[in-house]
Amino acid sequence: MVKPVIAIVGRPNVGKSTIFNRIVGERISIVEDVPGVTRDRIYSSGEWLSHDFNIIDTGGIDIGDEPFLEQIRQQAEIAMDEADVIIFLTNGREGVTPADEEVAKILYKTKKPVILGVNKIDNPEMRDQIYDFYTLGFGEPIPISGSHGLGIGDLLDAAAKYFPKTEEAEYADDVIKFSLIGRPNVGKSSLVNAILGEERVIVSHIAGTTRDAIDTPYTYNGQKYSIIDTAGIRKKGKVYETTEKYSVLRALRAIERSDVVLVVLNAEEGIIEQDKKIAGYAHEAGRAVVIVVNKWDAVEKDEKTMKEFEQKIRDHFLFLDYAPIVFLSAKTKKRIHTLLPMINLASQNHSMRVETSVLNDIIMDAVAMNPTPTDKGKRLKIFYATQVSVKPPTFVIFVNEPELLHFSYERFLENRIRDAFGFEGTPIKIFARERK
Repeated sequence: MVKPVIAIVGRPNVGKSTIFNRIVGERISIVEDVPGVTRDRIYSSGEWLSHDFNIIDTGGIDIGDEPFLEQIRQQAEIAMDEADVIIFLTNGREGVTPADEEVAKILYKTKKPVILGVNKIDNPEMRDQIYDFYTLGFGEPIPISGSHGLGIGDLLDAAAKYFPKTEEAEYADDVIKFSLIGRPNVGKSSLVNAILGEERVIVSHIAGTTRDAIDTPYTYNGQKYSIIDTAGIRKKGKVYETTEKYSVLRALRAIERSDVVLVVLNAEEGIIEQDKKIAGYAHEAGRAVVIVVNKWDAVEKDEKTMKEFEQKIRDHFLFLDYAPIVFLSAKTKKRIHTLLPMINLASQNHSMRVETSVLNDIIMDAVAMNPTPTDKGKRLKIFYATQVSVKPPTFVIFVNEPELLHFSYERFLENRIRDAFGFEGTPIKIFARERK
């Protein structure tokens, strides 16, 4: 099932980010503790009752030097494009403002459902202040308080009524689903064509010309694949050209539906912050990852060039130290033959199961080599470990006190597991549980 998307829209200072953090249940602005992960605070996932969804905080959009009203308009248009449901947020203390009316005019054009939330209604005596907001024309306003967490459930109940019921197309277990993500103009469409050996995707040197398309089934050497659509990873139009980081949004659904994600870099342009943000989503989603350096034919090379570029990638993408790197040229097809075997390897490792007895031998050997840490006189005791799931491989380690398993020691155990079993191309997750 593809997760529905909620967008929070409204003029500045109505509390969009506060409501966003309330719904997500964490402060997204807090930096991820995995080295090298750049957390983009405008997009996250949430859960309400039986519903999983993704949520966008348009307040995080940086439109640049555009005038105030133009910024609001562009933020609203992005939400209208990307969301299944829009939460239109207003400020109950200030009443209806001309800027609210401007947002309302823009939202009238959308065919998406709009839920009207009135924020900063912090106590029951203030509820009378919501009635003015009927004039905006979006039905019954829902009173909420971001600072106190009041009314958030009512807001999500209203949004959930409009979540689409469409089921995700099912693929057989032997089909490897992969997607290509990356900034505009890194050559994603050309790479799809090179893999397929035909001009299946419209290609242009102008960024943003990929059309919406359906998933592409493909078989090579008896292995079935589906190339998950990442069309429109940057859409045409001024809004998307001035908000580069929103190329991320177009990749997110494709990431969710993939087994393996190809993070495509442009060898000519090198690595920029945006590449790290896009790759960070694939890592956080627990997908297998292959880093693909495209346009390698355009780089002047000597015997050190590839090694130096690889080291640069490792320095920038510390959180993807498990991801293999493939250098190729979609244009000339040079080294294109190295890609599918790497996708196969990453997919295989993403689904790998380890026998409990063998896993525990590795863990106990690791503890013998590097004894568990102590904290305030207490030593971490590891009793046993087991693998609980795949895609990504996930391990539970039963201990005396979970908080004694520090990040650094967890990382040590992860490295020992990787040394023993490989797991190239896939993240692995480790959780500590108290043995009852």
